[in-house]
Amino acid sequence: MNSTNIFLIARQTRIQVLQQKAMWVLMFLLAAIIGYAGITGLLQYKKAEATRIGYQQIVRKNWENNPDKHPHRMAHYGSIAFRPKSALSVFDYGLESYTGNAVFLEAHKQNTTNFSEASLSSTMLRFGEISIAMVLQLLLPLFIFFIGFNCISQDRENGTLKILISQGLHPLHLLAGRILGIATVAAIVLIPAFLFTAVLQLFAASNSAVWLQLIIAFLIYTAGVLLYSGIAVLVSAWSNTSKLSLVLLMGIWLLMMIVLPRGTQTLANTIYSTPSKIAFENGIDGDIIKEGDSHNPDDQHYKGLKDSVLKANHAESVEQLDFNYSGFQMAEAEKMSAQIYDRHLQRLIQIYQRQNRLQVYAAFINPYLGIKQLSMAFSQTDFNTYTQFQQQTEAYRYALAQAMNELQIKLIPNKKLAATDKNYSIDKKYWACFHDFQYKAPSFQLILQQELLAICSLVYWLLLVVALVLFTSKKINVI
Repeated sequence: MNSTNIFLIARQTRIQVLQQKAMWVLMFLLAAIIGYAGITGLLQYKKAEATRIGYQQIVRKNWENNPDKHPHRMAHYGSIAFRPKSALSVFDYGLESYTGNAVFLEAHKQNTTNFSEASLSSTMLRFGEISIAMVLQLLLPLFIFFIGFNCISQDRENGTLKILISQGLHPLHLLAGRILGIATVAAIVLIPAFLFTAVLQLFAASNSAVWLQLIIAFLIYTAGVLLYSGIAVLVSAWSNTSKLSLVLLMGIWLLMMIVLPRGTQTLANTIYSTPSKIAFENGIDGDIIKEGDSHNPDDQHYKGLKDSVLKANHAESVEQLDFNYSGFQMAEAEKMSAQIYDRHLQRLIQIYQRQNRLQVYAAFINPYLGIKQLSMAFSQTDFNTYTQFQQQTEAYRYALAQAMNELQIKLIPNKKLAATDKNYSIDKKYWACFHDFQYKAPSFQLILQQELLAICSLVYWLLLVVALVLFTSKKINVI
């Protein structure tokens, strides 16, 4: 392949496009929207993080300032785990506005994540938020289709295509040059958008891992620009007129960006339906009731447990045990309820994962879905990141409850108090020994592993466009 011809065609295409004043107006509008989206994203990130840190300090202070009390009361007093906002949410909001960022942690009960932006905002949020990623995913392809719809069809209409081919220009060089030229024009929007995002990261307290993820995101969107440029050139080459090419590309854009995503989501929800929140919680409560009620002294399950413990320790009553039996019983109940909750939660997560997997499979039909999924994943604003937060908070809640049970087992006597006695309590110094919840973000390797299918879908589309360009170069109609 003669690369000189390709670069000449690309340069001629770029000059031809940029000579139109309307193109500069469109690029200015895109730049203005990207600027607005980036600044509002940064302000939202700073506000959310300041709020999280402030409330986290309050929660910690209140926890440590609890007076001397019974450890089981502290277990029910509980704590609150906060999810830090992803630094790259400045670029791609993903699901963060809908998944919530705080969960109350207490003994014997697993609570849902609350305080999402969607639950606290007006109904305008239903129409979507403007982020840099949204502009690059939705508006940049539309811009590419608009500047590329007549790149081949116009040459056919004015006879230039016949002249170029007759002078020895290979059709493949022409198609490749047009794609490269359109992609370089789109890069005038894409590259500043990522440079602007990089500048915003300097104000978002980003760590070293974020920069690698941002580079990967840039490569993903670069592949998307080449892909959409290829689609624009192919449709223009297949169309007899520029008008037909424009209509087809607008239809493709509507199909890829609006119709198929909504249809795929509806299909996924229909095939893999999820239980309601009430049904989910009732299922957990029902299984716990079947196992036994740790707060009921007459419960058969825990009565049998008590008898076995007394027998194993050669004691006739719990007062003769050298550890607090109530704490031991609470620890066993916590272990049982946590296992039941985890079983139900994993079942629910599997349903959501099947829904997401169906949408990733659909990315082999619609490249927009694959780019969107990869963008959220490397921005750490996707569903997998949220479920990891859920699992980490549950592990923390369980450790907190069991730590309080362990204090009760070791420090609280079995002797029953008289009516005039004060309730048993332990020194408040023990509260400070338990550390705050620390969220651990997914590693880069884990993200790659989870999004391998989405990456394959993007590679598939690039290879498909290359194959179609090769095929079209042999079958192109010059008249």
